[in-house]
Amino acid sequence: MSVQFPPSAAPLAAHPVDVLPAPVRARLLELARGAEPVSAYVYDGAVAAARARELRAALPEWAAVYYAVKANSYPGIVRALAPHVDGFEVASVHELELALEQGESGEMPAVVAAGPAKSVPVLTALVRARVEAINAESLLELHRVSRIAVAEGVTARVALRVNPADIPISGSLHMGGAPSQFGVAEPDVPDVLRAARELPGLDIVGFHIHAASNNLDADTHAAYLRWCVEWSVTTAAATGIELRHVDIGGGIGVAFEGETPFDMARFGELAALVEPPVGVKVVLEPGRFLVADCGWYAAEVTDVKASYGEWFAVLRGGINHFQLPTSWDIVHNVAVLPVDAWEAGEECPRPVAERTRVTVVGELCTPEDTLLRDVFVERVRAGDLVVFPNAGSYGWEFAMHSFLGHPVAGRHLLA
Repeated sequence: MSVQFPPSAAPLAAHPVDVLPAPVRARLLELARGAEPVSAYVYDGAVAAARARELRAALPEWAAVYYAVKANSYPGIVRALAPHVDGFEVASVHELELALEQGESGEMPAVVAAGPAKSVPVLTALVRARVEAINAESLLELHRVSRIAVAEGVTARVALRVNPADIPISGSLHMGGAPSQFGVAEPDVPDVLRAARELPGLDIVGFHIHAASNNLDADTHAAYLRWCVEWSVTTAAATGIELRHVDIGGGIGVAFEGETPFDMARFGELAALVEPPVGVKVVLEPGRFLVADCGWYAAEVTDVKASYGEWFAVLRGGINHFQLPTSWDIVHNVAVLPVDAWEAGEECPRPVAERTRVTVVGELCTPEDTLLRDVFVERVRAGDLVVFPNAGSYGWEFAMHSFLGHPVAGRHLLA
């Protein structure tokens, strides 16, 4: 009988060390010479910028690419992306301020805002910043925006976030059509819009339909884009909305072990067949897709130990610094970067596991602090670095920084 591994298990071999770009290896080895054990992210802004340019070039002129700042809010990465995207999607005052800093010559960059529980202070900041669209999640939120806008003497542009009843395509598109805290259920949209049109502080510009999550299939994602546009046009006409804005969210997937990468060229070809009405901006909000491969998370192996016949590599930082593999239950493979210097010298034996399977764990007092199971390594020693490629999105931002109070992982920019 074959062994059945859980999704987070990895019956595979670790990446060869040369999967890590030479500048990344050099920076990590430089960090390893410091006094403190390494637990750090290294980012390459040029990689993120190139991915943004590639997506922008593949899409038709009517499509706008806005970077979802939540994926990686490191200022150096946001700055690197700014010249190559059409705007930013934000979900907090901190992200709003970071996006606004990217304006050139005094001009404010294009910003849309999302989030299911926007507080009055958050909404007030968004209204005062005159963002391009506040993606409103409910009738109460529309009332709040209107009240704030009237008090400020302005009109706030809003797009209604919709939870569609059914998306007639398959794939990884599973964030709509089910009970959710996100958006307004499709059957309630006409009544909500009817009430919203009576609110004095609002300019209703369109719709936000974020029903895609980590979709690797270009054909279904293009079909989803088409569906969002057609649904928005039809609904706007039926409800008396002057449609100017359709936001389809993000949802373009990132391939991990054994998965086929998203075909950007194919997606662009199919997207070009969609014809939005003149004057309607179609916004895509990729986050993870733009920055996943621009980052590497590295942690020093503080110990290598065997327990009842199984080997463990214990890292300086686990889910308190890099929670993504555990939370999303994905196989996130690693490379072992050898560090020849051994801080204890010959006085203290240096534990090593060679040509065997190893489980990679962190420093927290819980068995949940497990990042990768049963990965074959040629050699891993205490003092080496275990490095996770494709850690540029939902890495540092998504971690449990305060659990046990260990020092937070560092962040470093290559370019």
